[in-house]
Amino acid sequence: MNLYVSNLNPTTKEEELRIFFQKAREVSSVKIISDRYTGESKGFGFADMPDRQTQEAIHQLTNTLAGRKLMISKAREIQRY
Repeated sequence: MNLYVSNLNPTTKEEELRIFFQKAREVSSVKIISDRYTGESKGFGFADMPDRQTQEAIHQLTNTLAGRKLMISKAREIQRY
């Protein structure tokens, strides 16, 4: 299941976010979204975890990373027409 992570510190790197999520459970992938022109972080990203572990991870990990309280929730599906 894909998780949406917001309120990331702009200096947070994907490897830091991966390590943070691995504290709770197995992580398949991590992606921090950056501005295509400047390359700077937009302050949010995604982490992919097995379905059976996501609820537990959300409760365990809504915490701080790099001085910011993270907001973690299930990512919404994008509907394409």
